[in-house]
Amino acid sequence: MALGVVTVLVAVHLAMVFLHVAPANTVSKRYGSTVSDYINPEFEQNWKLFAPNPLQQNIAVHARAEVARPDGSTERTGWVDLTAMDTENIRGNPFPSHTDQNELRRAWDFFTGSHDAENRSTGLRGDLSEEYLRRIVMSRFGSELNGGEVRRVQVRSATTPVAPPPWSGESFGTETTYRVLPWWPVDRTDVPEGA
Repeated sequence: MALGVVTVLVAVHLAMVFLHVAPANTVSKRYGSTVSDYINPEFEQNWKLFAPNPLQQNIAVHARAEVARPDGSTERTGWVDLTAMDTENIRGNPFPSHTDQNELRRAWDFFTGSHDAENRSTGLRGDLSEEYLRRIVMSRFGSELNGGEVRRVQVRSATTPVAPPPWSGESFGTETTYRVLPWWPVDRTDVPEGA
């Protein structure tokens, strides 16, 4: 029985991935939104590593929390570099997890793809991308931090240009720019189960 269920789940997964990456056809056109909902954001493919325009900047995601203490006072933590935490988990590991490599990066891409430069949602997936990013932050912080309960979180990105090779003759800036999101209220339900 269990083997049959696993076989069906694997077959459905492979079919969804195939329909996502295959050229447009009758089946993918008819079930495109279902396939897209299944694939995004966890299984989405990103080919920006290759031509014609590889990534030319390093993007790090930072977060901080507002903590309510038992005595009624509140504290704001400093910015925590979540990307650096993932990088540290990958460095020296011959078999790094997919989560450490891609979860945070894809969540940020999902957010920026569904919001404008003023952090306003541009479509139906905006709320989902916010919830996804918020839950990742809460899985890192937990519901309690520094002796209090986490009440709000804030996320920002730090974008630093990658210098072109010396032979290119291109000019480039080296200044890091930040995109700061508004504070999001959170509670214990925002911590994913098992985190």
